[in-house]
Amino acid sequence: MSDIALLPEVHAFLRRNHALFIDGGYVPSHSSQTLDVVNPATGEVIAQVADADLADIDAAVESARRGFRQWSQAAPATRGNVLLKLADLLEQHREELAQIETCQSGKIIQISRAFEVDQAAHFLRYYAGWATKISGQTITPSLPSFAGERYTAFTLREPVGVVVGIVPWNFSTMIAIWKLASALVTGCSIIIKPSEFTPLTILRIAELAIDAGLPAGVLNVLTGGGHVGQGLVEHAGTDKVSFTGSVPTGIAVGRSAMGAGLTRATLELGGKNSAGFLRDMDLDKAVNGIIEAGFLHSGQICAAAERFFAHRSQIEPIMDKLAQRLSQLHIGSPLDERTEFGPVTNRQHQQKLEWFFAKARAENNTIVHGGKLIDRPGCYVEPTVILANTINDTLLNEETFGPIATFFPYDTEEELLELMNNTPYGLSASLWTNDLSKALRMVPAINAGTVWVNMHTMLDPAVPFGGNKSSGVGREFGGAFIEDYTELKSVMIRY
Repeated sequence: MSDIALLPEVHAFLRRNHALFIDGGYVPSHSSQTLDVVNPATGEVIAQVADADLADIDAAVESARRGFRQWSQAAPATRGNVLLKLADLLEQHREELAQIETCQSGKIIQISRAFEVDQAAHFLRYYAGWATKISGQTITPSLPSFAGERYTAFTLREPVGVVVGIVPWNFSTMIAIWKLASALVTGCSIIIKPSEFTPLTILRIAELAIDAGLPAGVLNVLTGGGHVGQGLVEHAGTDKVSFTGSVPTGIAVGRSAMGAGLTRATLELGGKNSAGFLRDMDLDKAVNGIIEAGFLHSGQICAAAERFFAHRSQIEPIMDKLAQRLSQLHIGSPLDERTEFGPVTNRQHQQKLEWFFAKARAENNTIVHGGKLIDRPGCYVEPTVILANTINDTLLNEETFGPIATFFPYDTEEELLELMNNTPYGLSASLWTNDLSKALRMVPAINAGTVWVNMHTMLDPAVPFGGNKSSGVGREFGGAFIEDYTELKSVMIRY
């Protein structure tokens, strides 16, 4: 079997002169600058997009403000129905969208189909259900009555306004859907700023949103470099930013938002996530868990585990079994349905991972498997297993965001908890054990926004997601997102 054939509509989309999506359609940028979109599996330029400038930012914000005035007055059921129609359209264009995503990100086609499209549609339908369930409270104040007067009060949830959604390159469709669904269902408008590495799929989805009945201006897409995101965050016409990305960039975004008139900010910033394997865990199940936790989409998942702790008596057998499994993975083109492990998403990231491999050697870490770039066109790296010497080694402390599993042994369960919490980050963690009672007793001692037991990286729209410590501020999903996309207004009445 070889690469699947790209659909004619995918070829046609890639050949387009890609403009900005503003006020319900494509408009040319005021800037003459463009950015190449590179297929990380081949190194070939597959498209060019506009590198927006300040005039484009102003135009998008003006469009979003007009869209907000209309959309915020739409009936809740209308908002929900548009999201449901958009979910249907994603499924109708499933293969087209998945192929575009794989071409721009290097994500293997099965993941593009299952996560970027299918899960995105699932999330849209979940959020649509919230449209008619956003409510306030009635309150009876305790104010004294002097002449028989009475008091009542209630609260309203009102949309915050224009949202800026800054989307990373690892899951450029699904994360964009999280942000636009949160904004649209609460009555906000949104400007999506995709990563310059993966800007294509959301441009196509913006067209589908109009087909689903979304009014012009409610969803806008600005492509370009980091200056575009910064300009949007600092713009006087935007009211909230939702950012997913690296910790350093997220901190900078948060500072800019606070400095721009206390603009609201939700920051999901990744980190250095831990997986702890208790001594009772079967070795083969442990290896399956490690592959799930650390190697899906070449480890390019913000919640993926990078720090693996196993009992001293089991760590070498686990690493040996893991190395054997990784050596059997089918590494190849992401458009080949046999492929189990594809490239990383861009050349800069590949070079960063090469630096981590060099750092591991410089610190005398034991490279059990991998540790090199793969000599072939594109941005391929070997899936890697490393045994650290000390808890202070670089690969146990700095986020690699790649297919690198770094191991360290523990002797007692108390030590395991200390090791798992020994990080400034706190996005996610997992415990692996057959003793559910022990796991439930350990979970409260782990400082992370999400703790999985006998699973890792799996997200459900009903379960809030976000980080503790340096891993972010705010929560996605569940009902928790409503507080971040609405303002609470109190109304008091004397009668």
